[in-house]
Amino acid sequence: MPLHLSPFVRWRSGVVLTWICFFFSSGFTFAGGEHAATVTHPLPVAFSDQLPHFLIEPDDVYIVKNKPVTLTCRSTPATQIYFKCNGEWVHQDQHLIDRDVDPATGLPVMQVKIDISRQQVEKIFGLEDYWCQCVAWSTTGTQKSQKAFVRIAYLRKNFEEEPLGKEVALDQELLLRCHPPEGVPPAEVEWQRNEELIDPKTDPNFFITTDHNLIIKQTRLADTGNYTCVAKNIVARRKSSSATVIVYVDGGWSEWSKWSPCGADCSMWRSRECTQPTPGTGGKDCQGLDLQSLNCTSEQCPQTASGAEDVALYVGMVTVALCLALLLVVLVLVYRRKKEGLDADVADSSILTTGFQPMGIKPSKPGVWAPRRAARCKNSHLLTIQPDLTTSTSSYQGSLRSRHEVSSKFSMSNGPLLDPLPNGSHTLHNGKLSSDADDFMSRLSSQTYLKTLPRENGNTSYGTFNFLGGRLTLPNTGISLLIPPEAIPRGKIYEIYLTIQKKEDMRLPLAGCQTLLSPVVSCGPPGVMLTRPVILCMDHCSDACLENWAIRLKKQSYEGTWEDVLLLGEDLLSEPYYCQLEAETCRVFTEQLGRFALVGESLSMAAAKRLKLLLFAPAYCSTLEYNIRVYCTDDTQDLLKEVMQMERQLGGRLIDEPHVLLFKDSYHNLRLSIHDMPHTHWRSKLLAGYQEIPFYHIWSGSQRTLHCSFTLERQSLSTSDLSCTLCVWQVEGEGQSFSLDFNIAKDIRPLDSDFLLLENCSPALAGPSAFQIPYLIRQKICSSLDAPCPNGADWRLLAQRLKLDRHMSFFASKSSPTSVILDLWETQHFHSGNLNQLAAVMAEIGKQEAMIFLVSDGEC
Repeated sequence: MPLHLSPFVRWRSGVVLTWICFFFSSGFTFAGGEHAATVTHPLPVAFSDQLPHFLIEPDDVYIVKNKPVTLTCRSTPATQIYFKCNGEWVHQDQHLIDRDVDPATGLPVMQVKIDISRQQVEKIFGLEDYWCQCVAWSTTGTQKSQKAFVRIAYLRKNFEEEPLGKEVALDQELLLRCHPPEGVPPAEVEWQRNEELIDPKTDPNFFITTDHNLIIKQTRLADTGNYTCVAKNIVARRKSSSATVIVYVDGGWSEWSKWSPCGADCSMWRSRECTQPTPGTGGKDCQGLDLQSLNCTSEQCPQTASGAEDVALYVGMVTVALCLALLLVVLVLVYRRKKEGLDADVADSSILTTGFQPMGIKPSKPGVWAPRRAARCKNSHLLTIQPDLTTSTSSYQGSLRSRHEVSSKFSMSNGPLLDPLPNGSHTLHNGKLSSDADDFMSRLSSQTYLKTLPRENGNTSYGTFNFLGGRLTLPNTGISLLIPPEAIPRGKIYEIYLTIQKKEDMRLPLAGCQTLLSPVVSCGPPGVMLTRPVILCMDHCSDACLENWAIRLKKQSYEGTWEDVLLLGEDLLSEPYYCQLEAETCRVFTEQLGRFALVGESLSMAAAKRLKLLLFAPAYCSTLEYNIRVYCTDDTQDLLKEVMQMERQLGGRLIDEPHVLLFKDSYHNLRLSIHDMPHTHWRSKLLAGYQEIPFYHIWSGSQRTLHCSFTLERQSLSTSDLSCTLCVWQVEGEGQSFSLDFNIAKDIRPLDSDFLLLENCSPALAGPSAFQIPYLIRQKICSSLDAPCPNGADWRLLAQRLKLDRHMSFFASKSSPTSVILDLWETQHFHSGNLNQLAAVMAEIGKQEAMIFLVSDGEC
């Protein structure tokens, strides 16, 4: 019967060594189930006291796809070797043993190999990595090798940040960002330009940072091209989307030429050219004049002959003076005639200037309204006009009809739609319209062509408007409708409404990767005739990166079907629609009223929607349970208002400021979890570690107020302090965490209204009070800037100074480009508009000599 010995016993006495040698020479074996080797030859006596040392130790390895990996261990002098993985012994049947003797020393050498499969590694859950190490025995004792970690290699498909195309001036520094996909081992990054590898060693103008970004130190024209970030590891190779870089050259002046000789008109000239450098690849032309003139001194003027030529000169000068005097008389008569013509429509020009006070041109501090000053008609150079919003109504006699129409007069206040007034008296509303809501709805609903009229007026504004225009606003929703002057034909009066559609049957159908990016907004009545576009403003929740989106403006037809009326970025100037997309706001120019919505279709998984995360809890809690509700809604003001109203009814209160999270089109759900609670006082009643909102519930936008609830329980009613961490992340994506720390008994959190940009303006404003720019001043600006000017001091320069030059083609397609520019300025600056700023822009253009902002004594 063989003798079994434990491999964990150390032999140190000579007697034991003698027995060991006897067993080895007699062929006894170690038959333990964990033994990996059998030794049949005794060790040389000279080396019997040596510990084993490793010739080969196992190294870290990666499992690629499903291919197993092999770990190797080699040691001398060794009587046996075995592996231990994650704290457990590997069975001897899984070892591949190779025994040998070192010919130089005569010591036994053992080598052992094991294979590790992907299934073995995947069985290990948690944060620890899978590791193995080998243990070697000699007659003296044992030694352990280093740990070898076995990891499953992978490389995700989606880049966490891809490079974006840019336009950059020549000789400027350029940074292209790249964050490679998550991977094990971490991906190496290289950059390509036009599919060719960029090597910073051969071209020192390129530099790749430690976080994989590419820096072009000084851009050259040759650097124009398509740049791609390439990530690779032992598993795969991924390429980002290409980023187009355009290096442009702005034009520069050459030196002025020498002054020309003094001419017969006592002036001399000089010129310069835009050739240093010449503008190229989309660069800007030189700014400024290329020709200058200067009056000569009397000594430099060429002398002319006296006598008959002097007489002819004097006669000519007198003739010119008489012509100028006659022209001035004609201009005065024309001005008075125009003023009388305006009075025929508005009865008295004072209706446009009553309550307005002149203001200086000096700009005020940002965000602060400029103080009003007393009227100064004598020193009225460059004065603007500020409306007096305290005026509610102004009554006047006259007709608001076209000069060519003499048949009827229309009411501007309440009463039946388009009913005539018997005495020709009209009321112009400068403040909130006083029409009764129920009366308005009943009268409009009786019209047969208004079959899409909303029946609920809780989120509806309405008003009566004529050719002077006006504005409708849904407070605290970011939704408004601007009706510019002259948009409604003269002689017409319309009652117009603006509303948000919330009914489920009004939700438009979506397919594929489409998602709703804005509220569904109705303005009407549809079918009314407009002579110029109105501007509908509403929030959107896209990341405003058009490279990742195909964004369409949809409109509901009379039959109830939704139609695409505009694709952003491919606007046709002949169409009656135009859309300006800003970071959070969409402005739609339309000549047809109706029901509109903005729908986006993602072109890549980099497309993202902005979500607003809102955290609510009970304002007062008298039980052991405490609920925290987390809403995940589209980041638009109307939904924020809706959630606030809903929670106010539930007795809830915001417990943290709203947060914004980008939700990508990656088909992954949104997960939410609560951590770091003091477990001695609180515990979560959730069975799972997290809650999850399905991807399509968020992406489709069909469910407006998605939320999940976390039920917490305190151990005692005396416990009132709560601190925890809320984690929100999209599966396989980046997330956010928010620390919450408050007292549920002593509520010192701010009011909900502190997080809302509360609007205190009237829902409906008609006439001059709806606009920052007074009507007469607006007419003067348009008449001065609409006509093209050779030196560019016209509407094009106005658009450039107001940073609206990206819409030049749209402005140019209109009969009065200046009026459309001013309409857009009105929508952007209704709450924070500063006429002083606009006056300063006009002064920069050089139009102060045209009396754009000069107010006469009669107008004051």
